[in-house]
Amino acid sequence: MDRSKKEALVAELREAFETSNLVVVTSQSGMTVSEVSDLRQKMRDAGASYKVTKNTLAKLALKGTKFEHLDEVFTGPTAIAFSQDPVAAAKVVTDYRKTNEKVTIVAGGLDGSGLDAAQVDALAKLPSLDQLRAKLIGVIQAPATKVAGVLQAPGAQLARVFSAYANSN
Repeated sequence: MDRSKKEALVAELREAFETSNLVVVTSQSGMTVSEVSDLRQKMRDAGASYKVTKNTLAKLALKGTKFEHLDEVFTGPTAIAFSQDPVAAAKVVTDYRKTNEKVTIVAGGLDGSGLDAAQVDALAKLPSLDQLRAKLIGVIQAPATKVAGVLQAPGAQLARVFSAYANSN
């Protein structure tokens, strides 16, 4: 790989580190190209990305970012999962690991804080940002639905009384 390609890759990685809220560093020893492609597709579907990279280039890209503390975990065959959603990348890697034992979580970072593999697993069990938004909307809409039901109840009861009176005569 020539110098200009390396510089472009470092710049791309630096941008990913700066714009992401979650970074998961994985070890993916022995994965085939089709397995990596499958994992990348699942990441894209979840709004995340997965990149296999050289450790030296990743370490260069980490300098000066909020994930600089991950520098020491880049040893051996590693790949990086990024997402702006604080749980998306962790969920996909954790779910994929259930079917493919070649992927292991080495470490992670959430908004600059370091995470070990167990913490990444715990993060993956949390609901995603979209799921939390849906729950919040449901909670907000519930009182309005109940108010509408309460307001309709007297009118419905009155209509049943009139119907019963009309049918009895």
